[in-house]
Amino acid sequence: MSDAIITVQGLGKKYSIRHQTSERYTALRDVITDKARSLFSKPQSAIRNGSSIEDFWALKDISFEVKPGEVIGIIGRNGAGKSTLLKILSRITEPTEGKIRIKGRVASLLEVGTGFHPELTGRENIYLNGAILGMHRTEIKAKFDEIVAFAEVEKFLDTPVKRYSSGMYVRLAFAVAAHLEPEILVVDEVLAVGDADFQKKCLGKMGDVARGGRTVLFVSHNMTAVRSLCRDAILIHAGKIVERGHPDQVIKTYLKASEETGWEVSWSDPARAPSGDGIWLSRVKVAPRDGGDLSRVEITVPLQIVIEYYNTIPGRLINVSLVIYTQDNQCVLNTGSDSAAREIGTHRAVCSIPGSFFNDETYRLRVLLVLDSSRAVVDRDHLVSFELHDSPRESNWYGKWIGVVRPTFEWHTKHLDGSTQVRQ
Repeated sequence: MSDAIITVQGLGKKYSIRHQTSERYTALRDVITDKARSLFSKPQSAIRNGSSIEDFWALKDISFEVKPGEVIGIIGRNGAGKSTLLKILSRITEPTEGKIRIKGRVASLLEVGTGFHPELTGRENIYLNGAILGMHRTEIKAKFDEIVAFAEVEKFLDTPVKRYSSGMYVRLAFAVAAHLEPEILVVDEVLAVGDADFQKKCLGKMGDVARGGRTVLFVSHNMTAVRSLCRDAILIHAGKIVERGHPDQVIKTYLKASEETGWEVSWSDPARAPSGDGIWLSRVKVAPRDGGDLSRVEITVPLQIVIEYYNTIPGRLINVSLVIYTQDNQCVLNTGSDSAAREIGTHRAVCSIPGSFFNDETYRLRVLLVLDSSRAVVDRDHLVSFELHDSPRESNWYGKWIGVVRPTFEWHTKHLDGSTQVRQ
């Protein structure tokens, strides 16, 4: 008998999508005829009454286990099926196929105000949610003050929650879900609704929940939060599990697949190029300063970033601003070219970066073309990405160096005194 608290086997969820193909009026007899036909055949897609019906599998053949006390990050692009999976696990929607076994109470926070009744007050909804989770009134009462303090809604406790702002809604919903001690806590990207202080507070609370031995399923696009909170991660793409493992490796796979760019991008057609106010971007390139193979560029290699753009109006002050990010969206640096009057035609700005500056990491570029040192007429992110590899080291340290950059600074060590001294 498995000791897993969640077991998912061959899970699938299918939806039917209707595409309108004509403006034909649908009469009652058409609906009856359509229903009668469906009793004898179930085509994967069909044209019915001017509509095309297509079967769409939001999830297909999903299987995994979660042990008690595990904190699992679930990541993937929008539309990958993450929220559908959580809704099935939370018993909000039923699967089309497959089996799920869950041991224990599940508290879900999938959208703002999950499980709240809009006509009831904040106080009443705390007790209602607790009852839904299977808590006794005495258990809820023991946690009541802590929930209210965390949510910071004391003044509005006896106000119907339909009058709450989205921030108040989600604060109270998270406080209830996290403090009533379910065996399993399921949290979707809803935390993005709150402000920065609230998000930090919630992440801290989820860390406490995890350390308390309870199981957490956490869906987020915040890779830093997934990396810091989770000991395991699942990558979902197109309704299927692509990879499961340590968060660092799974996040790397996800971000690498998400980057549709390489070391260079260019546009020959001004109509397709990023443009604004008579200026268009024609080329962005990252390359080793002295050339070389792009399949493996080590961190010690000096780099050049080349940005070319075309100006159609003479005499305007134009400069290039370059922002570099890590793969998990940490800003490494922001640098810019000189701002000067530019002639009509193509201009090339080159930024030289010395070797032994970046860490072994994947980076991406954001490029801005700025007028009068104040107004960005072109602002494009995810234009180019480049991966740098570690170089052989002379030291005995072989782990991953922390930090978004790893510059080599000049150090001097001098022998000051040969006598033995003891500082008091």
